[in-house]
Amino acid sequence: MPLEPAKQRFFIALLPPQPIQDYANEIKQHFADRYNSCAAQKSPPHITLQPPFDWAVDELPVLEQQLSEFAAEWSPIPITLEGFATFAPRVIFINVHPTSELLMVQQHLMLSLERNLGITDARSKSRPFTPHMTVAFRDLTRQNFQKAWQEFETRSLHFEFLASFLTLLIHDGHRWNCYRDFPLAESSSLSQQE
Repeated sequence: MPLEPAKQRFFIALLPPQPIQDYANEIKQHFADRYNSCAAQKSPPHITLQPPFDWAVDELPVLEQQLSEFAAEWSPIPITLEGFATFAPRVIFINVHPTSELLMVQQHLMLSLERNLGITDARSKSRPFTPHMTVAFRDLTRQNFQKAWQEFETRSLHFEFLASFLTLLIHDGHRWNCYRDFPLAESSSLSQQE
């Protein structure tokens, strides 16, 4: 019986510039210190485009080639972060405006990965894409969720940036790490998808 190829967990996301990551990480630390919620610290601040999936390590060049080709067809994506929102009763996140550009790139990425590599996520197919940047989840108790939401519900936050690359993240058994960035096409060349 042949051995199963070694697989690892990956996901694909947009990462904000470092100053916004630093700000989001301070908020995650606040949740860890004040509300005993540390799970969100196990990944860099990000907007998930393709949820976690398993992929054979020896097939990584195939995945990387697909992501390179996909990214080259898209212009950088304008992103606006505005305030906070929730998926009650456990998740608090930085709200991401669901612009047509962002929704389109996410939809086309998932279709491309499914069509070309067989990567799918059943849950994502059964519900609408809600772009967000998680700051607390999973280990946030219902009681702490209520207290934290009272604190963050009216807190203002506003950032705008241009996402200029897709990031492939890999799980090392403890946390998510950036594996490789895939630059989007130069802004001067318009996306072929439009």
